[in-house]
Order: sequence, then structure tokens, then C-alpha cells
Amino acid sequence: MTQTLGLGVIGAGWMGHVHARSAARLRHHFPELPEIRVVAVAEPVATGAKDFARRHNVAHTSADWREVIADPNVDIVSVAAPNSLHRQIALAVAEAGKNLWIEKPVGVNADEARDVAAAVAQAGIVDAVGFNYRNVPAVTKARALIADGAIGPITHARVSLLTDYAAHPGGVLSWRFEREQGGYGILGDLASHGVDLLRYLLGDLRELVADTAIFIPERPVPSGAGSHYATATVTPDTQMGAVENEDYVAAMVRMASDARAFLEAGRTEVGQQNAYVVQVHGQSGLLRWDFRRSDELELSTGVDYASQPTTTVYSGPGDGDYAAFHPGAGIAMSYDDTKVVELANLLRDIADGGTRRATVMDAVRAAEAVQAMIESADSRRWIELP
Repeated sequence: MTQTLGLGVIGAGWMGHVHARSAARLRHHFPELPEIRVVAVAEPVATGAKDFARRHNVAHTSADWREVIADPNVDIVSVAAPNSLHRQIALAVAEAGKNLWIEKPVGVNADEARDVAAAVAQAGIVDAVGFNYRNVPAVTKARALIADGAIGPITHARVSLLTDYAAHPGGVLSWRFEREQGGYGILGDLASHGVDLLRYLLGDLRELVADTAIFIPERPVPSGAGSHYATATVTPDTQMGAVENEDYVAAMVRMASDARAFLEAGRTEVGQQNAYVVQVHGQSGLLRWDFRRSDELELSTGVDYASQPTTTVYSGPGDGDYAAFHPGAGIAMSYDDTKVVELANLLRDIADGGTRRATVMDAVRAAEAVQAMIESADSRRWIELP
């Protein structure tokens, strides 16, 4: 691998900036890896492209994402565009033979994710998908503890991803609330992360039954390209549009191991801000992780069973890539840190053919679970997964 790689970013929204910051910080934490520079950005909103270029010192901007893929200085393409464009862009990246760094859900349904996986495999490129919560050192520690039998055979687990970004009834009708562009709403946005965490910690899902809901059926139509965090004052004259995808999902899951799990995700949860929690029960203990206290793992182990105490264990060097960021235990990792790890794993795997990263196939499995949740909610029955 050359010592300098070019990154082309498609989409200059929040996630595009996160990817660019990850590239800038990569060698601060992983000096053994090649330098990676953002050399081009595609963004149809001119003011957004200009701001991105200024912040990240990018010379080449374009309104057309095809120009970024065609740029000979681009070695890796970052896809942070709306979900409806993921398949089309990823197929073009694969055809161009460039490595792919793409945000989930990799399309608006499982068929689109499978199309991307087939194209990636045929092209022989290396791909990475933005399931970044598995990169938190405490989650990595949790996986190792489960595999080592620290809490005994797993009986059941709960993954809850609740937040309030769409709780305001005046939140504008951005693309995230439209089926064609945003897919299945909270299912693709957050439930896909929950499925990945379950798979990362406990293995494959076997079958599930689910229910979904839209709690805010109408939202104000934005005057421009409104962010899903933007709000408007609703008056009798406000033009309203229908919300087409799901605000909430709850699913009961039977794992391939025969453990049980419950997965819940919602975007209209007043009083909840990024409350992403994983709790796993075993026959002799439990572990619990909360994203908002990312360096902490609540752990109960032993042979007492009843009245067994739970203690807090802090992440430290030796847990995942913690040592690349902090010298001693108890310093929390940030969201952006997990994306730096995500990029580092992509570069490591490009170099040696490893599989440290989440891949498009992980996105396919998550999309299949999301599709099963939709089918189950519609038919009111248990659905087996492929």
C-alpha cells in the first residue's frame, strides 16, 4: 500500500464531515498506517460543498458524485449520501475498482444490500460499513467476556436504541421520513445497529416477531433541503406532508444459539437522547453497556447467582483499540473515535486481507432482519431469517 491514499467523500452532511475528520485524525492514533487525505467531495448543495471544502482543505468539489469516483486521485470512496443513493453509488464504486467505505443501511431494502454485496465480491474490492458501535472498546471487551464464558451460557439479551431527534411535531419532513429515499425509517437508521450489535455479541438471528408504529403521521414540508434535526413552527397555513416510514419498532428474537432477545428502537422518544443500551444475561451473570457511558461495562460474574453484586469495569489498554487513544483506563471514547477505528480497520484489511471491519455482508444480514420485522408487523406472525 502506498503511504498516501486519496479519499473521495460523497455527501457533505454531518456524516461526510465525520468521515473527513476521521481521515485527518487517522495517523494521530495509528501512525503505522498510510496517510489518507480527502481529495474530493461531491455535494449537490453548493453552500454545503463550499463549507466542506473550506473546513477540510479540499481542492476538488462537484455536484456530481460520478466525478468523485472517476477522479484518479481517489483510492477510497466514502458514501455518506441519502440511503436511496447507496446502491447506485456503491455499484459504480465497485465497477471503478475502488475500495468502498459506506454508511448503513447500504440501500433502502435487503435486495439493494445484496446487489451491493454481489458487486463488491465480483470486483474484489475491500468494503467497510458504518456499524461503528462494535468498535467501542467496552463492546469489544463484552464480546470477549461472552466468548470466554464469563457470564455462563447466554439466556437472553436486550438492545434498546431510543432517541428524540424526531420527537418534535414540527420536525420537518426531510428525506429520512420518505419511504423511497429513507427506506424503513428507524428500522434502517437505528434498528440495523441493534441487529449488528446482537450479531457481533451473540451470533446470528434465527427468527423474530415484530411490531412497528408511526407516532407523528404528518410533518411540515421544508422550504429547502431540510435536515432531520430542523424544526418549523406549525400554523394553520403550514403545508404538511405524510410520514411514510416507521418511528418505532419492537421485536422479539430467537437467536441461532436458542438464546432470546428483545430489540427496540425509536426516534420520537421525548426525554431520551441517544440512549443506546445493550444488556446480556447469562446463566451465571450479566453485562450491560450504555453508549452514553461508553467506557463503562457493568458486569456481574461469579457463582453466587442470587444477590450476586454487579460492578463497573472501565475500558483500558488491551480492550480493542483503546490504547491508540488513551494511556489509562476510565477515559471515555467518543463517537468520532469509533469512526477513526472504522477507517483504521478498513486500511488494515486492505493491507493484509483481514476481516476486522464490519462489511457489506453484515449490512445484508441487518437488512434481512429489518425486512423480516416489516413482514412480521404486516402479517402479525413469526418470520424465519435467511
